[in-house]
Amino acid sequence: MSDRGLLTVISGFSGCGKGTVVGKLVDSYGYSLSISATTRNPRDGDVEGVHYFFITKEEFKDRIEKNGFLEWAEYVGNYYGTPKDYVETMLAQGKNVILEIEMQGGLKVKEQCPEAVLVFMVPPSAKELKSRLVNRGTEDMDTINRRIARASEEIDYINDYDYIVVNDDIGRCAGEIHNIITCEGKKVINNGELTERIKQDFKNI
Repeated sequence: MSDRGLLTVISGFSGCGKGTVVGKLVDSYGYSLSISATTRNPRDGDVEGVHYFFITKEEFKDRIEKNGFLEWAEYVGNYYGTPKDYVETMLAQGKNVILEIEMQGGLKVKEQCPEAVLVFMVPPSAKELKSRLVNRGTEDMDTINRRIARASEEIDYINDYDYIVVNDDIGRCAGEIHNIITCEGKKVINNGELTERIKQDFKNI
């Protein structure tokens, strides 16, 4: 058993099913989902500390100055970021934390947390990705084509990630990611306390 929890970053193209798979990981395997901080106003149904941590722009910028985020970005006039102290507290409690963010953010997390596990999720094919985006029925074709074009650019980030998984089945994909995290948790580097205890045990025999 690891001394502390593991941080796993899951990234992938828009429409590849990240949110659904992450939900499966949380529900079926008990992973903790990292909560982002944002300066946008709460929407109907938003719950503080469940969906987001809602803070002011002044507080957000102050945290940036104090290196209080693992990663952050500005989008349409509002800031979004992953609070470092929140994630660190959960990891220290031995909880395995899932962080679902885009690729640039994932690489920023890796810079601050070299031990983080980066998983890149992909659909079975580009054709399947387009089909999923069309079947969602939430966007027009111009928007869908822009998302496909962006995916063709984001594909270059794959080589910066540790693992790649294909989401052709939600349960199977979640199971593969769970197996990856389980194996990472067995690494010697993640079991310092256990390793030292075994060493001392044999030295004292």
